[in-house]
Amino acid sequence: MKATDQTIQQLERALRKVTDKFPATEEASMLTDLHIRVTQESGELMVFDDDERELWRCVVEQWIDNVDDSFYKDITSVLRSVINNHKDSIDNMSILKPFSLVLEDDNKEMVAELYVADDDTVIIDEELMAGLDKDLDDFFEKLFKE
Repeated sequence: MKATDQTIQQLERALRKVTDKFPATEEASMLTDLHIRVTQESGELMVFDDDERELWRCVVEQWIDNVDDSFYKDITSVLRSVINNHKDSIDNMSILKPFSLVLEDDNKEMVAELYVADDDTVIIDEELMAGLDKDLDDFFEKLFKE
């Protein structure tokens, strides 16, 4: 599923609204992760803190009634892209590090860790890692033959 411009704009707006709730000017005192919960049938995107306080809610029209089996995998890459474009504002939120942005389904089950805000940790997208196991196996096989 290719995200429409409207979907990207909605996700960027949601991200801005959440980061505005944790301005960089305040001292980081809150310890929390951010849970992005998406309901496939309604297209609803909600963002919660660890205490289940709702921080933002919107409906992504493109996602309404999406019945694709790959729905969560597809939106994971879209969300990661949007998050990556706004990584500076996320990294500067007044939340104690490390913290994560986690994608959940409507049953509150973790689907993917989208981003880790920590100076030493990076989450690498699956697409970038595709075929790495085979490359490593080939490398070790060649190394052991020598």
